Amino acid sequence: MQSLAHRAFECYLYTYRRTWRGSVFSTFALPLVYLGALGLGVGTLIDDPATNQALGGSYLTFLAPGLLAASVVTVVMGESTWPVISQVKWEKTFYAMLATPLRAGDIVLGNLAWIAIRAGMTSAAFLVAMLAFGVVHTPLALLTVLVGILTGLALATPVYAFAITRESESSFSLLYRLGSVPLFLFSGTFFPVAELPSVIQPVAYASPLWHGVNLCRELVAGDLTPWLAPLNVGYLLAWAVVGFVLARRGFQKRLVV
Repeated sequence: MQSLAHRAFECYLYTYRRTWRGSVFSTFALPLVYLGALGLGVGTLIDDPATNQALGGSYLTFLAPGLLAASVVTVVMGESTWPVISQVKWEKTFYAMLATPLRAGDIVLGNLAWIAIRAGMTSAAFLVAMLAFGVVHTPLALLTVLVGILTGLALATPVYAFAITRESESSFSLLYRLGSVPLFLFSGTFFPVAELPSVIQPVAYASPLWHGVNLCRELVAGDLTPWLAPLNVGYLLAWAVVGFVLARRGFQKRLVV
């Protein structure tokens, strides 16, 4: 049977056409704020020859690619939690979709495809900001948009699988405190993971965000590690595929009688 996921995707696209104004600042202005305040502001305090040598360049050059990946994760976490439970409990959008020829897999795939587009928009906005700040010097940096999408899906799919099983939204606050915030802070975005205590480093390296951060950083530097880059991509793909399978299964169990 032919997939109708594109029909579900169109639903989210049409909705966004009416609500896009609310996300303009977070999508397009925040990258400039982040890079200006942290990259230039904090960078002026810590940039020195020794630090720059350890980071492979200025702090802004080190920070910007990591912030691209980390900001994508923040966006997709928001898209994969409250909107999901809202479509189950309050708006009943999923039930309305199931009353059409759409199947569970179509709905989940269409919803995640839209989340991937949101990840791509955030990545592209950050890339433009990086260009404005003079961080980008190689065409390979354009691939950070694709890496941002893949990193977003690697986190969005398991979070979606978790959200679709919840009876209330109260657990999302805990997910943000114990999941999103530590990921944002300790996945190599702001400083090398090697600076963390040795007992925490394996956890940081195991996080999908670190793989996205590392891949973005190497692409912007124009210097991919031959064995590590494929590992980063494969690891992110594995998270995305397993997360999608779990999300579809959770949706089927929750909503399809």
